[in-house]
Amino acid sequence: MPSIPLPFVVSFVLCLVLVRMGRQDRETFGLFGWLVAVSAVQAFLSGLHWSVGWQSTRLIQPVVAAVLPALAFMAFKELRRGEAATPSVLLLHLVPAAFVLALVALWRSPIDIVLFAIYLGYGVALLHSAKWGPDGLSATRLGDSTTAHKALVAVALLLILTAFVDAGVSLALAFGDARQTTAILTVASVLWLAAAGYAATLADASRPETELILDSLMSGVSEVAPASHPSQDAGATIAPSFAQVGLDEDTSILRRIDVLMSEHLLYRDPDLTLERLARRAGIPARRISGAINRVHGRNVSQFINEYRIDDARTRLLATVDPITSIMMEAGFGTKSNFHREFQRVTGMTPSAYRRLGGEAPAVSIARRASPAS
Repeated sequence: MPSIPLPFVVSFVLCLVLVRMGRQDRETFGLFGWLVAVSAVQAFLSGLHWSVGWQSTRLIQPVVAAVLPALAFMAFKELRRGEAATPSVLLLHLVPAAFVLALVALWRSPIDIVLFAIYLGYGVALLHSAKWGPDGLSATRLGDSTTAHKALVAVALLLILTAFVDAGVSLALAFGDARQTTAILTVASVLWLAAAGYAATLADASRPETELILDSLMSGVSEVAPASHPSQDAGATIAPSFAQVGLDEDTSILRRIDVLMSEHLLYRDPDLTLERLARRAGIPARRISGAINRVHGRNVSQFINEYRIDDARTRLLATVDPITSIMMEAGFGTKSNFHREFQRVTGMTPSAYRRLGGEAPAVSIARRASPAS
């Protein structure tokens, strides 16, 4: 019975993922889509080279391989900064691929070393950006930021591992062990399938679909007025300590966030991101995440989800509405995230909470909004 070589299978699966991503209601395709598309092309070229014996692919594969880590880096950078990469920046990150193209035409010997450096460099750069945690991905939905961060770390590690896998392929070819080369190639293809799968998940689940939900929720709502710095008060006669200034600033930030949540119900937007929250509050995203982390020891996603859980708890006891309806009205986008966060806050499932009449430790919005408590 004939079998289909693994690279072609990988390419076919990636094409299916690509079709699914293309059907999403988005204004632009996005860099994650291009990452999956280029990965599919690379897998197909690998199949032509190793399974069909088409040697001409050796002129294309190194260039395509050099594009992949740059696309991964720029895609996650968009999730961090919340703005599309400019053409000039994209061209800058395509310089390594252009250099590899020149080597293909003029001097092939150092190509493997250059590709090793490209993959290792971008992998390390992604790992470095992951140090900010889920709050560092300010353009992702708050409910999906943890998943997006895990994918960021996974793709970074896969890039680094792929660098060493490619080095292993080169060594295997140098020593003429074709079977070992095929095995290493198989592993590399599977790794890139996993990387592209993560990227597709991010593109589908973590990026907000549209700005319309937030605009409708916040229409007619003015921004919260910035609080004055304690040291700038007209009646201040004694300069506060650095620690006190920091605490007062964190308290001011949390109170302003609480106004947006408690009075304007901003948490009900399932597409809410840290970037949007920062824009509405008039506070830089990093200051918001820093204040929440210092005062409560949680990330922004967990903090906002507690407002959503408070809303859901009230509805579970006061209404007979379906749990799914309550979940969506409270701002959760997925059942898995809702159940996970509900259990984290209350220690029980939503259905158990309703059945037992709410006899569980409650998280008070008033306590959460006041650092002094």
